[in-house]
This record gives sequence, C-alpha cells and structure tokens, in this order.
Amino acid sequence: MYDVIIAGAGPAGLTAAIYACRGGLRTLVLERAFAGGQMAISHIIDNYPGFENEVTGAALAHSMKLQAQNLGAEIVTEEIVAFELTGQVKKITTAKNAYEAKSVILAMGASPKKLGVKGEEELAGAGVSYCATCDGAFFRGRDVAVVGGGNTAVEDALYLAKFCSKVYLVHRRDQFRALKGLVDAAAALPNIEFVLSHTPEAISGENAVQSLTVKDVKTGKTKELGVAGIFIAVGQTPKTELVRGQVELDEAGFIRADETCRTNLAGVSCAGDIRTKRLRQIVTAVADGAVAADNSLGLGCAVQAGKEK
Repeated sequence: MYDVIIAGAGPAGLTAAIYACRGGLRTLVLERAFAGGQMAISHIIDNYPGFENEVTGAALAHSMKLQAQNLGAEIVTEEIVAFELTGQVKKITTAKNAYEAKSVILAMGASPKKLGVKGEEELAGAGVSYCATCDGAFFRGRDVAVVGGGNTAVEDALYLAKFCSKVYLVHRRDQFRALKGLVDAAAALPNIEFVLSHTPEAISGENAVQSLTVKDVKTGKTKELGVAGIFIAVGQTPKTELVRGQVELDEAGFIRADETCRTNLAGVSCAGDIRTKRLRQIVTAVADGAVAADNSLGLGCAVQAGKEK
C-alpha cells in the first residue's frame, strides 16, 4: 500500500513526487513511456525560472527525475489500463501489475490534436509531425508548414526557421492567439510567411508529404503550398479516457479542478495539462504538482513530524 500513486512523470508528476517524498510519503510514479512528458521533447526551454541561459527539455526532465528518485520516489515504467478511484483505497491496474494507495494524483498530461484532413493519417511520420523539435531537423534546407495560431505554433515556426528554407505559418483566423512578442519575432524573419484566414484541407504526396492544400475562409478559393513537412500545433487532447465517469470533466475533457487541484473525489487530485486551466506551461505544471502533493499530505498519511512541505 502506497501513500500516494502519481499517474504520469511529466513536470507535474515529478514535482508532486518530490514534494510527496519530502513530506515522508511512500510514493510511486507510474509512466508508460519516458520521464518528462512533452517537456522532454522540447528542444530549448528559455522561460523556466532559474536558468539565465537556455536549457534543453531533455536535460531539465532528467534532472527532475533524478531529484525525485534521490528523495525516494519509485518510478516504474508501466502502462496504466484501469483506475478505481471512488473507494477509500485507490486501485490502479497496469498491463503488468495492480497497485493500491491512500491517494492518487492524476498527471497524465495531454496529447496533440489532429486536423482530421485527408492524407494526415496516411502520411503521419512521412512528413506529418506533431513535434517540431523532434522532427524538424529532418527538413533542413526544405520548405515546411506549421498549422496553428497559438504560442506553440509560432514557437515551432521560429524554431524551424533556423534551418528550413521557408516556413508557412497557417492559421484559420486573421490574427494569432500567440503572444505579441512571438508574433513580432516571426514577422521579422524573411523566411516565415503568414498564411492567415486559411484552413488546411488536404495533405498530398505519394510516399511522403509534397504539398498542403489550404482554403481561404473568406473567398473559398484553395491553393497548394509545396512543402516537405507539415507540423501540426492546434491544441491538446487531455488523457482522461480511463477516468471518465469517475472524476468530473469539463466540455473539452479536462479534469474540473481549481487552483487547489482537488477533483470531485476525496483523495484524488490532478496536476498539469490534464487540469482545467488557462495557461499550460512547465512552470504551472510544477506548481500544480506541489499543490497536489500537499493535498495527499493532508490526508493523514505517514508524514514525518515537523518535516518541511
């Protein structure tokens, strides 16, 4: 029996593990893939406090993981297949084992949304990508397109512009949702072209991406952008399928929880991108992790007297 089981080893889950262990809780972290989540595949991070110079996502993720382990967290690589969260004892089943705990922190994160256009599935991995920092280097010296209008999309365009010949930034509206500073930086680069008020209609290519067809939302006219790569950055889908019907979700499928990170179930908290919130960044994820861990500490688990939280 664990005091707390944390589902997910992204920045939220790892921070929760750090705070739970420092509070004296027997802590298990379950992660199906690798520690760090989306942070681990971020090429460069320059907005996380404490680093006067840039840090790679992989390096930051590795440090967080080691810190959690050094404090006593067990990090196990197993895929969760079922949650039983409504009882006093929480049960989590993986493909290999079953675990029990007094409390659970849900930190499974979110996955990229898809466009749902013709050619997207067929050419996934053959020019269609959802991670510019993962796959961008394969398109050095070539023309690519980024689809989206938020911070991630503009940041992807800025990153790709460093080594791609041309970057089309396609957005369905006539202005971006991204921060003005990011948009201004993109507008200042000669090899980034804004394609506003256009929606992606189809992705074409024999064995690899050759073009993206876009439609002008005002005129209905279509045109083809000759590109070798298409990077899709249109939002996230929360990984809440396994807890649906147990914890309360919002219309988009994110877990309903305020800044306390408490769900509608006693002993169940959530942290990071999986939670209803406006800003999804590493810094907000780690804040959630600390708060969620404090919830577990308050359940009367084995807390060492006088230990700093």
